[in-house]
Amino acid sequence: MSLCRALLNLGAWTAILGRLLGVMIGLTPLIAEAAWPDKQVTVIVPYAAGGNTDIMARILADELQRKFGQPFIVENRPGAGGALGAQHVARSPADGYTLLFGTTAQLSILPFIQKINYDQLKDFAPIAVFGQSFSILGIHRSVPATDLQGFIAYVKANPGKVNYASGGVGTVGHLVSALFAARVGLTMTHVPYKGGSQSMADLLAGQVQMYFGNSSELLPYKSSDLVRLIAVGTPARVAQLPDTPTVAESYPGFSLPAWNGLLAPAGTPRDIIDALAKSAVEAANFPAVSKKLVDLGIDPGKAMADELSAIIKGEQPLYQAAVKAAGIEP
Repeated sequence: MSLCRALLNLGAWTAILGRLLGVMIGLTPLIAEAAWPDKQVTVIVPYAAGGNTDIMARILADELQRKFGQPFIVENRPGAGGALGAQHVARSPADGYTLLFGTTAQLSILPFIQKINYDQLKDFAPIAVFGQSFSILGIHRSVPATDLQGFIAYVKANPGKVNYASGGVGTVGHLVSALFAARVGLTMTHVPYKGGSQSMADLLAGQVQMYFGNSSELLPYKSSDLVRLIAVGTPARVAQLPDTPTVAESYPGFSLPAWNGLLAPAGTPRDIIDALAKSAVEAANFPAVSKKLVDLGIDPGKAMADELSAIIKGEQPLYQAAVKAAGIEP
C-alpha cells in the first residue's frame, strides 16, 4: 500500500511540475519582450548628418534614451536618396534594436522614381510620426503679384518665363511644384539645385522667381521684404501662417504631406512598437521638445502606428501623380 501511495504522490507531483513548466514556457516570450531594451538601440538616419531629419532624429533619440534607460544611438547611412539606409533597416532583425528614422521620401517617393531593394509596404512596421513639415509657396519680390491668384495670372501671361527652384529632381519640392503647375495649368521652367539651401539662396537673389519649399526653409522669411509667402500646400491653414491661404482653397484636394518618423523591420513585436509609438509621440509634444520642432518649422507629430500606416497608404497615389506630372521616369 505504501508503495502504491508513493507512486500516486509521485504522479501528482509530476503532473504539477508539468503544468508549471508549461506555464513558464508560455511566459517566455512575454518575459523576453518585457526585457526590451536591454542593450543599445540604433536609429538609422538615411541622410548625412546636419540636416533637419538628422537633427530631429537626435532630439528623439535623446528623449527615448531618457525614457528607456538604454543608449539610443543615431547612425547616418546616406545614399541613393535615402534608399540605402531604409534597405539596411528592412534587412535587420525584427527585434527592436535597429530602427529607421525615415521620411515620406523612402516610403512614398523613391518607389516611383528609382529601383529600390525593399518593399515599402511589406518590409516595415510603422511606429509613429515625430514631426510633419509642410510646403510653402514663396515668390521673389520682383514678381508683380501679392497673392496666389495674382501669381497664377502672371505665370499664365508669361508662359515658360518663370523659373522655379527645387532641392533636386524627385524631391518633395520638385514634386509639389510640378503637381501645382499641372493642376493649375502653368508652364514654368524647373531649376534643380543640390539641396534646399541653394534653392533659397537663388530665390532670395532673384535668380529664380518661385520656390515651393519646406516650411523650415521659408518660414524664417515670413517678414522679409525679399520674398512673399503666398500659399501653403496643406489641407488647412497652418498656425504659423494663419492669414496665408492654402492652394486647396482654390484647387480642392491639392496637398502633399511630408512627415518624419520611426519605423521598424516588419515582424517587430507589437509590444515594442506600441511602447516606442507612445514614447515618441509623448516626446514630440513635451513643451521643450515641441518648441525645438516648431522653431525648425515642424509640427509635432501625433500619429501612432496604425495612423502612420494609413498616412503612408493614402499619400502614395498623390506622390505617384506628382511623379507623373514631373515627367520622371523610374
